[in-house]
Amino acid sequence: MRKTMRPALVAGLTAASALALVLGTPAVSAAAVPAPLAASASSVLGSGGDLASPEKKEIAMELVSSAENSSLDWKKQYSYIEDIGDGRGYTAGIIGFCSGTGDMLELVQAYTKSVPDNPLAKFLPALEKVNGSASHEGLGSAFESAWKEASATKEFQAAQDSERDRVYFDPAVNQGKSDGLGALGQFIYYDAIVMHGPGTSTDSFGGIRDAALAKAKPPAQGGDETAYLKAFLDARKVVMKKEEAHADTSRVDTEQLVFLNDGNLDLHTPLKWKVYGDPYEIS
Repeated sequence: MRKTMRPALVAGLTAASALALVLGTPAVSAAAVPAPLAASASSVLGSGGDLASPEKKEIAMELVSSAENSSLDWKKQYSYIEDIGDGRGYTAGIIGFCSGTGDMLELVQAYTKSVPDNPLAKFLPALEKVNGSASHEGLGSAFESAWKEASATKEFQAAQDSERDRVYFDPAVNQGKSDGLGALGQFIYYDAIVMHGPGTSTDSFGGIRDAALAKAKPPAQGGDETAYLKAFLDARKVVMKKEEAHADTSRVDTEQLVFLNDGNLDLHTPLKWKVYGDPYEIS
């Protein structure tokens, strides 16, 4: 996963605060949020469908894994760790937590809070030091081994699941619902925030969404869902092509656009797609 460099988020971030980071707006309490958004915005869905339902969420995990790990078996990725040479240090785990973008640090902090005596705890000072860089200082092979050791435990797997949902999945799905998007649109948001990170810069999820809003309106604003999603994907591809690590846009062209052009706005199975030329199917 190749996320935008960003400062570390505060551990324990609420869903409202996470959504505010995506939008670049002040966080507010649920009581102050309009009723549709406070209720996960389910009442403003355009095409219907909820990516947070167990069946759809499993599909979302498999789709992302096909692009990031060339496998539909996303649960085998807890132990994954390597430097893919994108300037963000180590990339690891089920969602590509990066040592250079803050989310890996947050993950290990949260894990250590619940399991103080864990193999990764001793690397927290090094993770704090390398945050915002591609450096491996204080990490290296010992850290890689510790990551794999921790990943064999249910506690660290649960910590990865929790941070994935808190920082990426829940904010993306909630924003998709508030924009009136169905399951496909919510997934398109999720895949974008996984790769580009939350925030308001032009190369982050918030910046991509702003560029799309300048071209088309989402269903919640009276626009056409398909037209808006095409505008969003067009805006995302512009950002992807600016960076060599993102230059291959097949996860958009031969995956998400395939579903969109088929009118499959609710991600109904069976699904067939290609990523980097490799074919996949969920039946």
